[in-house]
Amino acid sequence: MTHRDRLCAALDFGSWSAAEPFARAVAPEVGMLKVGLELFVAEGPPVVRAAAALGRPVFLDLKLHDIPNTVEGAARSAARSGAALLTVHAGGGADMVAAAVRGAGPGVRVLAVTVLTSLDAAALDAIGLTGPPEAAVVRLARMAVGAGAGGLVCSPLEVAAVRSALGTGPLLVVPGVRPTGAPRGDQARVATPEEAVRWGADLVVLGRPLREAADPAAAARAVARALPSDPV
Repeated sequence: MTHRDRLCAALDFGSWSAAEPFARAVAPEVGMLKVGLELFVAEGPPVVRAAAALGRPVFLDLKLHDIPNTVEGAARSAARSGAALLTVHAGGGADMVAAAVRGAGPGVRVLAVTVLTSLDAAALDAIGLTGPPEAAVVRLARMAVGAGAGGLVCSPLEVAAVRSALGTGPLLVVPGVRPTGAPRGDQARVATPEEAVRWGADLVVLGRPLREAADPAAAARAVARALPSDPV
């Protein structure tokens, strides 16, 4: 993978009219564009096609979490939108993950979200995920890959443990990255993009640090150039 291929820009906007100028600016500097829940709920499947028309594959980050039959149907619909990646919550269980993989079909890689990057150890304990975040993430990762998930989403602080536990097979996507000096925002478990790739991430997702930059394209270019071309 090239430096640019490892960077995904999050289109975290409330409408395509707001997202499009940013997307057009950063698309030449990144490997992928991410459509999240806010934008997808506002615009529906056409926004995936609009983003893909900018020449980059689209990561559809919906974090599906429902009964297997419902998730299978939703994944099938997501596949028709033209997305390349689709997220589901690993916490939905093995049957649900397997259903998403069936629904998505061979053209879409299903990624299982392990533990949200906004949760710290105390928050995990409160919802019943026992043990430190790393243990919970690896446990969910093993289950999801065993159910057929083609990749995983985890924080940069757990990516090395997941890579060690599961090897080079699954695509590891890491949000919760912040360039040196950038505000953490609502992220609890963070590292720099460079650290995430060195620790084993295939793809890092960056939102606010690009969106809030005076020149988003230049900011994306600088982050991409600083990324290792291969994880250590």
